[in-house]
Amino acid sequence: MNAFQIVSAGDAALVVEFEARIDPLVNARAIQLAEALQAARMPGVLDVVPTFRSVAIYFDPLRTNGDALLARVEAEAAKPSSDRDTGRPAVRVPVCYGGELGPDLAAVAAFSHLSEAEVITAHTARTYRAFMVGFVPGFAYLGTVEERIAMPRRDTPRVRVPIGSVGIAGVQTGIYPMETPGGWQIVGRTPLKPFDPDRAEPFLITAGDAVQFYAIDHDRFLDMEREGGPVEGGSRASI
Repeated sequence: MNAFQIVSAGDAALVVEFEARIDPLVNARAIQLAEALQAARMPGVLDVVPTFRSVAIYFDPLRTNGDALLARVEAEAAKPSSDRDTGRPAVRVPVCYGGELGPDLAAVAAFSHLSEAEVITAHTARTYRAFMVGFVPGFAYLGTVEERIAMPRRDTPRVRVPIGSVGIAGVQTGIYPMETPGGWQIVGRTPLKPFDPDRAEPFLITAGDAVQFYAIDHDRFLDMEREGGPVEGGSRASI
């Protein structure tokens, strides 16, 4: 199904909307469109932002041929998804689960009627897709979480969630790239930095990437934190 609609968001932005659901194939179309428009480098286009199922195109109306832009967007959006494995390895993320680093692990276990060890096994068993990056720089919305451990957000968000905290919110999981308020269920913490402006590639995870979590103990967490949190398994992969 190639259904989509293009809507105006004021005089300096267009939004392309695909089917309204969280779905890897729908997301692949959004990412494919965004990448094609970014590669086109059309005059006046300032930014192209993919989400779960839409793409926003921001442009300077004084420098942009509106008809040409609309025609290019329509042509690219109509193309079927060609989402495929690029051969790049998944981003492997070490996580120290539970204890002071994962204060909500026990609550997720109670919610799911599993032991804490079984929750960890369930969380690490899947390869997640990065559907989009947003909220703050480097925060990737990963899915989908196994239904048994898909606990909703906390009723009362925390004022401060530490950098590297790994959380669950319904069918999504993610890593906090900086200290911010947040209401996700925090099950652990990684020594990796999802966002580091001093790196050659500031973002650890980008839209369309594959992500795998694996468990480490507290001593290994501290060692990796001191070492700067090396990425195991290479860079990124698309799924």
